[in-house]
Amino acid sequence: MITSQQKTKILQVINVFETGTKEGKYDTLVIYADGKNGSRQITYGRSQTTEQGNLKALIQMYISQNGIFASQLKVFVNKIGEESLVDNTAFKNLLRKSAREDVIMRTCQDDFFDILYYKPAFQFFQSNHFTTALSLLVIYDSFIHSGGVPSFLRERFAEKIPVNGGVEKKWITQYVNTRDLWLGNHSRKILQKTIYRTECFKNQISTNNWDLSKEIIANKVKIN
Repeated sequence: MITSQQKTKILQVINVFETGTKEGKYDTLVIYADGKNGSRQITYGRSQTTEQGNLKALIQMYISQNGIFASQLKVFVNKIGEESLVDNTAFKNLLRKSAREDVIMRTCQDDFFDILYYKPAFQFFQSNHFTTALSLLVIYDSFIHSGGVPSFLRERFAEKIPVNGGVEKKWITQYVNTRDLWLGNHSRKILQKTIYRTECFKNQISTNNWDLSKEIIANKVKIN
C-alpha cells in the first residue's frame, strides 16, 4: 500500500525533475525543439505538458471550470496542436498569468496531471503486482517522461515483470539501468541531458530506499 506521505514524496521528486522545485512551478513555460520532426513546441505547467501533446486538453479543462482567463484562452483552443504558438506572445503570457493569478488553473493542473499520468501509472503498478514506493516513483516518472513504460526497453532485459513471476526489485533495477543507458546514448541531446532522473533512481536502489523513507537528492534538490 502506498501511503499519502509516500505519494507526496513521489510528486515532489517529479516536480523537481520537471520544474526544479518540490512544490512545482505551475507557470513554467519552456520552448523545446522536441516536437514532430524536431519542431519547437511549448511545454507548460507543473509537470510540463506539451503543445503537440496534451496542452489543449488542459486548457479545455480550465475553460470548463470557468477560470478567470477562460474567455481569453478560448480564442486559442482550436489552434493548439494545429498551428505553432511558440512565438505567440499573447498566448504564452496568458498561460503564465493564469497559473500565477488563478487558483483554478493550479487546481486544474493538479487534477489534470493526476488523471493523465499518476492514475495510469498507478494502474500499471498495481495490475503488475508491484508494491514498493520506489517502484511507483520509477513507473510514474516513466509515464511523465516517456508516456508509459516502453515495450522496446522492457525487451532489452531478462527479468520478468512481477505479475508473471519476476522479482520486483530485480525488474525495477534492470529497467532503471536499461533506461539510463538508453537516455545516456540517445541521438537527441535533449534526452541525454535527462539522465539525472535515472541516476537519482540508481542512488535510491543502491541505498535500499525502496520505501522512500530516506532523504532523496533529486537533481541536486534535497527531499526529506
